[in-house]
Amino acid sequence: MCEVFISADPQSYDARTRSVRLHGVVTSIRLENLFWQVLEEIAQRDGMAVVQLIERLYDELVAARGEVGNFASFLRVCALRYEAMVAQGRIPADTSVAIRSLDANAVLHELPQGWGRPSPAQPGEARVHTLHTAARRHA
Repeated sequence: MCEVFISADPQSYDARTRSVRLHGVVTSIRLENLFWQVLEEIAQRDGMAVVQLIERLYDELVAARGEVGNFASFLRVCALRYEAMVAQGRIPADTSVAIRSLDANAVLHELPQGWGRPSPAQPGEARVHTLHTAARRHA
């Protein structure tokens, strides 16, 4: 079993640091070479340099979540999700197809548990949960 994993080219798991400028602030990101290669492929699909992709991911993450947390780990997860979605046929393997041209809802439809956003509550569920929480606080 382990031969599948230990036969990897050692250069693929060597780490490389790149400096990027995010809104005028220079920061360093250290990732393994294989992750850089996947991020480069993602960027090229949409006609961007990898630094442009990183800036866009950063901006969209801040807009969606309000904070970034461990950005290097986020980038690793992006690369892993991309490869998994290509393997599952959710994203075309043809790298001439731009990611931005895909229907995000179709790509993300029924992802495996833990791979996407929590399922949205059914109408009224959030309100009922809020009412139960409030009732417990006052009891």
